[in-house]
Amino acid sequence: MKIEDYGFIGDTETGALVGRDGSIDWLCLPRFDSGACFAALLGDKRNGRWAISPAEGGLLSSRRRYREGTLILETEFENDEGCVRLVDCMPPRSGRPSIIRRVEGMRGNMALRMELIIRFDYGSIVPWVRSRDGAVEAIAGPDCLVLRTKVATRGEDFTTVSDFSVREGESVTFVLTWNPSHEEPPGAIDPERAITLTEEFWREWSGRCRPCGAWKEACSRSLITLKGLTYAPTGGILAAATTSLPEKFGGERNWDYRYCWLRDATFTLYALLGAGYHDEAIAWRDWLLRAIAGKASELQIMYGIRGERRLTEFKLPWLPGFEKSAPVRIGNAASGQFQLDVYGEVLACFYQARRAGIPPQDAAWRMENCLLEFLESKWQEPDEGIWEVRGERRQFTHSKVMAWVAMDRAVKSIENFNLEGDARRWKALRQTIHDDVCQKGYNAGKGSFTQSYGSKALDASLLMIPLAGFLPIEDERVRGTLEAIERELMVDGFVYRYHPEDSASIDGLPPGEGVFLPCSFWLADCLNLAGRRPEAVNLFERLLALQNDLGLLSEEYDPVAKRLAGNFPQAFSHVGLINTARKLSAEQGAAEHRRG
Repeated sequence: MKIEDYGFIGDTETGALVGRDGSIDWLCLPRFDSGACFAALLGDKRNGRWAISPAEGGLLSSRRRYREGTLILETEFENDEGCVRLVDCMPPRSGRPSIIRRVEGMRGNMALRMELIIRFDYGSIVPWVRSRDGAVEAIAGPDCLVLRTKVATRGEDFTTVSDFSVREGESVTFVLTWNPSHEEPPGAIDPERAITLTEEFWREWSGRCRPCGAWKEACSRSLITLKGLTYAPTGGILAAATTSLPEKFGGERNWDYRYCWLRDATFTLYALLGAGYHDEAIAWRDWLLRAIAGKASELQIMYGIRGERRLTEFKLPWLPGFEKSAPVRIGNAASGQFQLDVYGEVLACFYQARRAGIPPQDAAWRMENCLLEFLESKWQEPDEGIWEVRGERRQFTHSKVMAWVAMDRAVKSIENFNLEGDARRWKALRQTIHDDVCQKGYNAGKGSFTQSYGSKALDASLLMIPLAGFLPIEDERVRGTLEAIERELMVDGFVYRYHPEDSASIDGLPPGEGVFLPCSFWLADCLNLAGRRPEAVNLFERLLALQNDLGLLSEEYDPVAKRLAGNFPQAFSHVGLINTARKLSAEQGAAEHRRG
């Protein structure tokens, strides 16, 4: 299956990918970043999956949708025998995590098959399976999964299977629950009540969303996806639910995105506040403050969902990868990189929280001052940049712009909120950085800012120059940069991060990847700022057309293969959708906030 063939369900602590064929091919328990018990997504069914579908040879068609305003997925299978609906959901936790799968008879009498292949630790460990108290129990190491259902099951070749049929008006339910193997399994839950409570939870949450103009449905679905990618106990929002879905099919640009990036902080805060979700914005702000607490010199670009710092990267040789895209990586070595832009994102996030009236914390301003003092001595150094290059450090223009943002938001925090600080000092440094960028980051011959000092290469991150308020959109240097990006970094109407032919020399990896969807949303914002609203709307609607049938986006889009690429669903892409929709709807969106 393709990436877009998957749907996403979750309980705001972990999530699963469900294929349109009724197979759950990815699930990590009990947390997003735990080892997967179903890893067929990155291999095949031998690496674990949970499939429910019409008996072999009987499927004619399928269709699916989310229940309105929820993360409850419904898939309908239809053949000559009849039609059934498969309902999949993960109830928000009041105890142990569970997946509920209910098959409802819609027409006729359909024969179906259930196959449960549990393989703990990313598809590598076959559990010990036994029947106990009318349930099926699978145990290996620290993990235990318990399957409860009223239909008969049996073991076949280390697989739990069930052949059953469902008539019109009947239903069959399966409940799979995780618990630590050293504890007694929890009691059975009432699946009907659990589904009802799950629906009520999501509809209450989505019902609080502020209107967002002409694209209400797309924004609502993106906000639900963003909520689904939230780790509720801490408020952290991870970048994606998966690891190692490729940016290039068959290539090695495969990364673990089950962590929280500081770079996403400002964009995410804008999206949540604009939609009216202040509690979630406060929780995200508080997660950020806890995660970065400590020495400013030890600030990381990303953290675990509870604020963990050690995200050691390693490879899983037994998994061949999605469509043979190897290696499969766990952890992320970029967590140890030096990236200047995150300082600007952190300061911008706290400044925006103050503007929105989120109750301030004294600790936040003290921490910001520590970051500013560190940045004062480090902003001139080369770094790995926004794209986390694994090659040589460079003087990236975007990094310097975001260092300017840090100083700018510090000055505005002092001036607008009566905070104590050396405004004169930060103003002077703000001007020094601005002059440095304009002198060294701009190529007069090309008529554009460039990716790094002294380079001729372009970079889509330069779109942040007007969006961050560094220079106005009317500035001829900004206009020239916008025109150059449209001329050199666009394919099929979408935006590459940087030119594919330059990628090997820039990031030290084999060339080739898809267009980066957040950059395309940034371009739409810039076009709108430039007074080119019809073009901005056209680009935005073309981006909406890239969503799968469930309204989900990944990180990238392959313009040659005409399909989604990269980890999925991707929070950064959905945040871009929300913010651009609000801007185009003449409401406060990301670009307007940043210009402020």
